[in-house]
Amino acid sequence: MDQEKVDLVIRGGTVVSPSSSIKADVAISGQKISAVSSPGILPKAEYEIDAEGLYLLPGAIDSHVHFREPGYAYKEDWATGTAAAACGGTTSVFEMPNTNPPTGTLEALALKQECASRQAHVDYGIYGLLDENNIENLEALIENGVSGFKCFMGNTFGDLPAPSDGAMLEGFEILSRHGYRCTVHAENPSIMARRQARMEAAGRTDTLAHLAARPEVCAVEAVGRAVAFAEWTGARLHIAHKSSKDALYILKDAKARGVDVTVETCPHYLLMSTDDTDRLGGQMRVNPPIREPGHAEALWEALHDGTIDMIATDHAPHQPEEKDSKNIWECDCGFPGVETQMPIMLTQVNQGRLTLQQYVQWSAHAPAHAWGCYPNKGVIQAGSDADIAIVDMKSGNMIDREMLHSKSKMTVWHGFQTSASVEWTLVRGAVVVEKGVLVGKQGHGKPIQQKMPAPAPRNQEKSMEEIVKIRD
Repeated sequence: MDQEKVDLVIRGGTVVSPSSSIKADVAISGQKISAVSSPGILPKAEYEIDAEGLYLLPGAIDSHVHFREPGYAYKEDWATGTAAAACGGTTSVFEMPNTNPPTGTLEALALKQECASRQAHVDYGIYGLLDENNIENLEALIENGVSGFKCFMGNTFGDLPAPSDGAMLEGFEILSRHGYRCTVHAENPSIMARRQARMEAAGRTDTLAHLAARPEVCAVEAVGRAVAFAEWTGARLHIAHKSSKDALYILKDAKARGVDVTVETCPHYLLMSTDDTDRLGGQMRVNPPIREPGHAEALWEALHDGTIDMIATDHAPHQPEEKDSKNIWECDCGFPGVETQMPIMLTQVNQGRLTLQQYVQWSAHAPAHAWGCYPNKGVIQAGSDADIAIVDMKSGNMIDREMLHSKSKMTVWHGFQTSASVEWTLVRGAVVVEKGVLVGKQGHGKPIQQKMPAPAPRNQEKSMEEIVKIRD
């Protein structure tokens, strides 16, 4: 340490991990944390941050964001989306493939990589698409830098058709050989399409019609199907935006059997219900839908018992006029969330619904493990990337849609009073947010370095690759 140049020291704060909160100073050299030390021991540095009374958290890792570029940059681009992330204490994001063109070809991947490399304020991973018509592209997408894959079992923005079960299983067979994780939007598309068509024909356009089109059985069936395919092939599986209590038993049982399945939920599912319909109207249309009272409590319990692993946001920006129709079927699905997640969840810490240690586990530690970027990310320790959110647990703000860094100046959280705030955000040692103000430069963000555990494929002798071989 004496010979090593220290570029930055954060003094006087409390460093939080999933197992402890300790008063400590943190030294940063280049892009890495070089020491976590008892207060007062570290040498002076060229740049110092006084964090007395503040908490140092590993930067949040959001496994589920939509930045809309290419194709829909008027809704969001990589600069505004990652600015919102940084101002919300999120230092790594994994971005979804339902852009235009969808990220299912090498050409589309290269286009998105170029957008991200020029604009990103935070580090990023890019999902490849798994659909009916690009199975032959999956290995090339892996070779060219995707971080994982997304399979839309249910319809979402962009109207990407759900793949057949045959294509999904074949895709899982391929991914299992490479150890890559596949995120699924687990809802049954034919149930939803039939129910929506019948309701539209009957003239139902009210806000709750969207919920009625997507009953919990849609998730029960699709989660069960995805788990079956993952268990059969040995593919790693991630269940996106868990919104209901009804399929949790499937996931708990699968984990007990050793299936490598991880699960995320979002703040809006934990803190909202259909009781908010009159207040929010079409603004709250999201896939899967926000459900009736009673589901949120089960999701909190599932976080506490480990059935749900992590918090994500499903950051899905649209322009306000795309959300304000009286006809729910004309309202785009989703809303922004990456900037508000940390203050909202830390407010729940202050209210006693979780501890700071649990928040770090769910927002940083678990996603870092799931996506193969631990210990570079997800922890504050020597040798790790200096991705740090410095937060004030005693000073919050009223969330104001006009203050969001997203292009989408609407949020279901408008008017929500937080009791905690993000004061500083560091990404690989660079200060990108200083005292709540974005100061970082576009292009600082880099692709997340991942190393997934060794693959563990199963039943490969019955895979599509094997059965189409000509036998003597």
